[in-house]
Amino acid sequence: MRTLKFLTLLPLLTLSMFASSVMAQNEINHNDHAALVKHYENIAKEAETNLQENKEVLKQYEAHPYYYGRQGQELQSHTSANIREYEKTVKESKIHADLHRKMAVSQNPITNKAKLNLDHDSPVIR
Repeated sequence: MRTLKFLTLLPLLTLSMFASSVMAQNEINHNDHAALVKHYENIAKEAETNLQENKEVLKQYEAHPYYYGRQGQELQSHTSANIREYEKTVKESKIHADLHRKMAVSQNPITNKAKLNLDHDSPVIR
């Protein structure tokens, strides 16, 4: 009985060890605010791309709802939900990026502030 339980848990343990090692490689030091700004800006950029794609799908559906048949309403509600989630992600990521941008400036007061770009649409450091 114990052997059977162990054999069923072995693949899960192996998978969890692999997943944790992959995640450890992508970790960002919580004190590295410039890296966190980039991270949150990348998340916002990806969410913005997905948001535009979903808006285009919804626009196509609304232009030709008769093409989609019965699945059209599911497509519409699913796409609308995705749009709301991506808008929320973009907003939150930009807030986090702004917060870490301010922290990066205050963390390194010696840094030439002319080199830091405080604009939202471009990378942190030029």
